[in-house]
Amino acid sequence: MEITESPRSPEQRKHDVLERLGREQDIWVASADEDGLPCLVPLWFLWDGEAIWMSTRFTNPTGRNLRDGRRARLALGHTRDVVLIDGDVESFTAREVPAAAADAFAERYGWDPRRNGGSYGYFRVLPRAVQTWHEEHELPGRHLMREGQWAV
Repeated sequence: MEITESPRSPEQRKHDVLERLGREQDIWVASADEDGLPCLVPLWFLWDGEAIWMSTRFTNPTGRNLRDGRRARLALGHTRDVVLIDGDVESFTAREVPAAAADAFAERYGWDPRRNGGSYGYFRVLPRAVQTWHEEHELPGRHLMREGQWAV
């Protein structure tokens, strides 16, 4: 397969990432337990302009890993339009979660985890690193954020 289009500028890549975070509904969540056993699942998410909010049960592997490990790798897209986000995780019970985040999540999905019992938690992922690329020709310059600071 021959690539004929030019790589996107860093500014365009950042714009595209932010647009997708606001539009897409599902994100792949990679986490690991204390022994390094990986877990990969898709979850609904909400982008609030600063962080990504997700909800799942504290009692499942992803919930435990996010709560205990406090780190995650998130991914959007398919193999020819990749967004990878590494972030620090903060967890909240249904009682602790900021109302604005939980209300926005419930409004977006028509499901309120606060009403599904005590085992559901909320997870706020603050991005520390963001990479994005279309195809191999965009691998150079794919790092848009490092150590929590946008490079563009």
